Amino acid sequence: MLETLGDLLGNNAYKFPDELAFIYAGGSRVTFRQHHERAHKLASAIYNTGIRRQDRISILSQNTPEFMEVYSAGELAGFIVATVNFRLAPPEMAYILGDATPRILFFEAGYTQTVDILRGSLPHIETYVCFGGACPDWATPYEDFVASGHASGAPSRPSADDIMHLIYTSGTTGRPKGVMRTHRAELAIAQLMATELGMIVSDRLQLMMPVFHVGSRFLQLAAHLRGATVIWHHDFKPVEVVETIASERVTMTHLAPTMVQAVLNVTGIEDVDLSSLHTVCYSAAPMPAPVLRRGIKLLGPVFLQVYGMTEGGGSTLHKRQHQPDGTAEQVKRLGSIGQAAPNVDIKIVDEDGKTLAAGEPGEILTRSATCMLGYWSNSAATISAMRDGWYYTGDLGYLDAEGFLYLVDRKKDMIISGGENIYSREVEEALASHPAVQDCAVIGVKDDYWGETVRAIVVLAAGQPAMDAELIDHCKTQIASYKKPKSVVFVTELPRLPSGKINKVVLRQLHGTAEPKAN
Repeated sequence: MLETLGDLLGNNAYKFPDELAFIYAGGSRVTFRQHHERAHKLASAIYNTGIRRQDRISILSQNTPEFMEVYSAGELAGFIVATVNFRLAPPEMAYILGDATPRILFFEAGYTQTVDILRGSLPHIETYVCFGGACPDWATPYEDFVASGHASGAPSRPSADDIMHLIYTSGTTGRPKGVMRTHRAELAIAQLMATELGMIVSDRLQLMMPVFHVGSRFLQLAAHLRGATVIWHHDFKPVEVVETIASERVTMTHLAPTMVQAVLNVTGIEDVDLSSLHTVCYSAAPMPAPVLRRGIKLLGPVFLQVYGMTEGGGSTLHKRQHQPDGTAEQVKRLGSIGQAAPNVDIKIVDEDGKTLAAGEPGEILTRSATCMLGYWSNSAATISAMRDGWYYTGDLGYLDAEGFLYLVDRKKDMIISGGENIYSREVEEALASHPAVQDCAVIGVKDDYWGETVRAIVVLAAGQPAMDAELIDHCKTQIASYKKPKSVVFVTELPRLPSGKINKVVLRQLHGTAEPKAN
């Protein structure tokens, strides 16, 4: 019986010792037995430095074999693995490392300069271990560190309710919070994902989103729960992704909608044999209908959307529910984030906690075994988010009569103009329906008279010029006039979080105060 992620590692090494656990694009191929043995030796080396069960260790890296070995050492010995977003600025990394207080930091050599800058402010870190390039004299080379361990592994073992991960939120509503995820919750999310995606032992799952984030991590765990192979990319390169699908006979892949567009735009993709691919899992945003049509024409009915967050899993829009040329109701549902997954409860409540009827927007609450334990060293945030067994997501949405969930906004992203609530998602959908708009987001801008007004930040499609007045007039044909943007800013790209979601904190910093010409 699987009670911990360490049990899962041992189960695969026993049942499928010579099957491939990992393929690294352009690099190594690792069997389940080889990975299990390496993880045991690394766990022993970590234990020998004085680290004990539920002590923290951290890693700063892109997708690498070493990252997966650090994860697995924690799975076997009960260490808590606190990940660090490599895209953050040094002060932001310092905050996370100061909050998690790890005693060891593993880091990829490309981040040596950043880690050197941080060292003076992190006295709790006793050991630095470097891999993937030249090692500085103040760190230990990774292979030397692993070699110091014993093949039998560490003497400690985790329990089902021990913390496995500290994975920090994106900080869209303030300082990042360390989400405590237990072994029990991780096995539950692996089961949920494997069920929803229909994974089987012969699948080959391709991943390129950062593994410090739950999107890739949850899917990797799901694949290994079924004994399937995971194919890793160090980072996202569209041409490499397409070539790997063909050469490795990939059956499943995970992409954000913007990444799907980039893949579909790869020159000559129509001539590449992608027939092995039966599932494209996407998340972070709805799939624009034109992109979906292109994708279905090229790949067939392979698209599936999952909705969740670092704190736990949620809902699925299944392949058969992707009907861009179906009835009006089927087309509308492409803007939903699906229905509750098995063993997940979802309800919508108002400010007083009253459950709302179908069609009424309010805060989305979820309840499932996949939910986090709480926030690290932040009891106030935990109490606010976890009440009576329900997780308060901070997302606003509504359920229709058949349980399809529609996300309308983040609670803190809702714009209040002239006393009226304006959901940014609704305005963004209106903008996105204009043929000249490739990507867009809206934010609220302070206004002395209205309180706030709507500002659109727009990326135009290549060869599709449009004026701000044209886009504003278009919105008036789609939504109530008071919801339309009052100003438009044109940019070449939108800032995004590692999950693929638009980073509205950065958007507000860049465009929340400057006043372009009003319309």
